[in-house]
Amino acid sequence: MTRLETDGRPIAIYGANGAGKTNILEAISLLSPGRGLRAAKVDELARAPESVGWKISGVLQSLNQIHEIETTFAGSGSRVVRIDEKTTSQAALGRVGRVVWLVPVMDRLWVEGAEGRRRFLDRLALSFHPGHADASLTYEKAMRERNRMLKDQVRDPAWYSAVESQMARAGAQIHANRTEALSLLQAAQDKADTAFPAAHCTLIHADGIALPETDEDLAAAFASNRNRDLSAGRTLIGPHRADLEAVYVAKGIAARNCSTGEQKALLISLILANSRALAQEFGAPPILLLDEVAAHLDASRRAALFDEICALGAQAWMTGTGPELFTDFGPRAMRLAVREENGLSVVDPH
Repeated sequence: MTRLETDGRPIAIYGANGAGKTNILEAISLLSPGRGLRAAKVDELARAPESVGWKISGVLQSLNQIHEIETTFAGSGSRVVRIDEKTTSQAALGRVGRVVWLVPVMDRLWVEGAEGRRRFLDRLALSFHPGHADASLTYEKAMRERNRMLKDQVRDPAWYSAVESQMARAGAQIHANRTEALSLLQAAQDKADTAFPAAHCTLIHADGIALPETDEDLAAAFASNRNRDLSAGRTLIGPHRADLEAVYVAKGIAARNCSTGEQKALLISLILANSRALAQEFGAPPILLLDEVAAHLDASRRAALFDEICALGAQAWMTGTGPELFTDFGPRAMRLAVREENGLSVVDPH
């Protein structure tokens, strides 16, 4: 068991690769709705080979209130969430606090497949709308049913109408949440004086068609596309086919064509914009989880990032291989050294 006491300042965590630094960030990420920063299933998070379950708890001060939050997995069944000793839903975690993260796997966001960009976009939307996860689950469940009928070559329209209506309502909500999140991010970038480049983001459909926005338009699109979907054996239109495009505004270059360092800076810019927008919309900055954030930043941008984190008043948990990466924080940050000892991670406050 590891117990950490913090005082609201950013926390710099350093140690050798594999020592367990990211495990701390993942534990905190599970105090928010969803599967956490690795998108792992609950049973995959248990210590192997024992698989006896796990428990994460903390005291959260947010919006001038203090909450005791806890999430557990007993080794079987589902994950359980408690807030102030009352069992509740995962979505309720988003109503007491918000958590935003940036991890190394996201560094290739702009050059790999659309699925990763949708997950990134949905985390942005979820940070503003805790109910976004419920809409996504409803949509995915209904789409699996529709895809089963398509594979079975069911052609009776009556079989499709109910499931398509459910997909349309949830899909329209997903689209609205994503669109609003991008609008809030754009406004937060436009108003900011920052050392990081602005990114202009656009929501598109993978096939280059217009994205239906209302549930009526989406239901009509599902109905009109049935013959094409029957040929493919799956649903080819809808928010599950959306993609996110970004442009480096100052240079007019698509993010996918930028250098590795520029792509990293654009991601950080979006995460900071998300944090600024949340501070205004939610009333408090989010908890920031920044894994190996300094990997592709030069010294000046690294210092600028630390200054922006402190200006936000956000508690940021950051990892790196050595303490020298966090020198520019000075006394503004706490420091934790992580090392491996006898197969376990040991955390030493510094």
